[in-house]
This record gives sequence, C-alpha cells and structure tokens, in this order.
Amino acid sequence: ERLAHAVERSRREDSRGALLYLDLDQFKRVNDTLGHDCGDQLLREVGARLLNCVRTVDTVARTGGDEFCILLEHIDGPRAASEVARRVFEVLKLPIRVAGQDIEVTTSIGITLIPEDGTDPKHLLKNADLAMYRAKEQGRNNHQYYSESLNEHVSQRLRTEQALRHALERSEF
Repeated sequence: ERLAHAVERSRREDSRGALLYLDLDQFKRVNDTLGHDCGDQLLREVGARLLNCVRTVDTVARTGGDEFCILLEHIDGPRAASEVARRVFEVLKLPIRVAGQDIEVTTSIGITLIPEDGTDPKHLLKNADLAMYRAKEQGRNNHQYYSESLNEHVSQRLRTEQALRHALERSEF
C-alpha cells in the first residue's frame, strides 16, 4: 500500500524514489542451529538497525521470512539509494548478540528506481527481487541495481533449463 502511494506521489510531484529489497545471507543457519526464537530475536534487532539507516519519512518493512524492504521517497537519484545500502552494510557489520552468541549478519540488496524502472508496485517488487538475486550471485553482502538485462538473463536461464530437461527426456546427451 505504501509503495502504491509512493508511486502515485512520485507521478504527481515528478519526484524520484527507490525500493531496496534485502535478504539476509545464510539466515537459515541461525534458525537451524539456534532455533526459531533466536532467529526471531535476530530479525527484530535487524529491523531496529534498519530503521536507524533511513529518514523518518522512509518505510522499513519485513516482507516475510528474512526479507525486508526499504522504501525511499523524494530522493535525488541512485546515489541516495546506494548511500542507504552502505549504511545498512555498516550497521549490520556489528555482531548481534543472540542466546549468548555474537551473530554476524550480512545481506544482499536489490535496488529498483521509481519511476525509471517502473510505476507498477508489483513490477517494482519483482525488479528489486531480481536485483537482489543478482547481488547473491555476485557473492552476497553487496547491492545491485535492477536493469532490463536482468530480465533477459532470467529468461535465458529458464529457456536453457527447459531445453536441458527436454534433452534429458529424449536421451540426447
């Protein structure tokens, strides 16, 4: 809902924004080794730290599991989004104490720009998610911007996977 309002406000006021899509790297290991209660405690602390990276007019939301979104409105351009990503990496560098253990958290961040990369909230979320997966492919603990070539990359991968499946079924190897 806030993303839809931000897109409309961007259109109406001819302003720019950004959506950052964050996924905690290797979070499953925390749940698997320390338990879900500790994982929940870690998520609460990450959320609190993310709030310290943004202005009061920005939005931080946990979208599910170990994924968060940060919505930035009225920004000058990509540099502002990169600055927020840099602050996120900085605040997460400090270990988080959970169940008597210091947990080091890293995150992969995908960034899409409003309105440059789209004006449909679902499309923007998809774009930011694609960019986040690109960040994971690039070694994690970094941020990547959405680009149209990411769509082509994903489409090509899907075509290749389908072709390989069909070739296996037809014993073509």
